[in-house]
Amino acid sequence: MAPNEVTEDWLKSQKIVISKDPIEGVVVKNLKPIVDGRGDVIELWSQPWIKTDGLVQAKHCYQSATDYGVVKCWHLHAIHTDQFTVTRGKLQVCLIDVRPGSSTFGKANSIIIGRDQQRLIKIPAGIMHGWKSLSHPETIVVNFQSEIYDPNDEYKYTWDCVLPEIWEPKNG
Repeated sequence: MAPNEVTEDWLKSQKIVISKDPIEGVVVKNLKPIVDGRGDVIELWSQPWIKTDGLVQAKHCYQSATDYGVVKCWHLHAIHTDQFTVTRGKLQVCLIDVRPGSSTFGKANSIIIGRDQQRLIKIPAGIMHGWKSLSHPETIVVNFQSEIYDPNDEYKYTWDCVLPEIWEPKNG
């Protein structure tokens, strides 16, 4: 099934399971801040990571701000791979594998990234994803995409069409 064939009705008919096991092809790379008395510095992207960590060459980079409590999702790409990190705030990133041939088809992951968990996430084409800002006043995301942005490669769905219960915070 091609990404342009995924519909909200089809999504609702699938058995999607939230899993702690990583989705095939997704990379979560821990970033290492260097902290001293003056502040800190952190590498966001480095070409050697393509070989050492399984990332892809970035052709387009942008920054996005998401206000506290806002859920930006669900969406899917047929061609490009997203690779992003948070430079300010905290973000919940949720993923659903809708690639029929994948060993993790139907699995969903929830990953927290931000100041306390500095990570770079690689999300291959064909994996639905979105995020929720968990910090005031906003969360800043920097994305190192594999392709130049093309609005025709973005398939969007409503935030609650599938797994509305995945979003943090959980009270209890």
